[in-house]
Amino acid sequence: MQDITFTYVILLSALFATIFRSKINYLRTSLFLFYTIGIALNTLLGIEKGINANLHAVICIALGTMTASFGGVIRDILCNEIPVIFRKEIYATACILRGFTYFLLSELLIPNNIIFVIAGIVVIVTRLLAVKYKIALPTVYKD
Repeated sequence: MQDITFTYVILLSALFATIFRSKINYLRTSLFLFYTIGIALNTLLGIEKGINANLHAVICIALGTMTASFGGVIRDILCNEIPVIFRKEIYATACILRGFTYFLLSELLIPNNIIFVIAGIVVIVTRLLAVKYKIALPTVYKD
């Protein structure tokens, strides 16, 4: 909040994306991969905030999932699209898996750097496999 540089980067990125919108569609696969990496990182941020507040592991996992998911919800709402989390796509489930992996590995006394990488890979691989093989959660309503 103290450094205005982030605001400038966001504004310039939004302007760039608006101007070159038709060209960005060619980067859809790359953007998906970077978005998935972002989900992994944001999940970790939420988990770390919960740990720093001495919260229970389940609450930390919920915080990580919300942190990673709701940025995308806001983005999709602003773009007038149905948020990804409300579609069948594996999204929040990957975040929850990362949280469980994080806490499971931390019980095994593995160094934090390795835990971060392994748990991040869990999110990325889960999302990539779910999209590639069209794995989706079942719906509870009929269309």
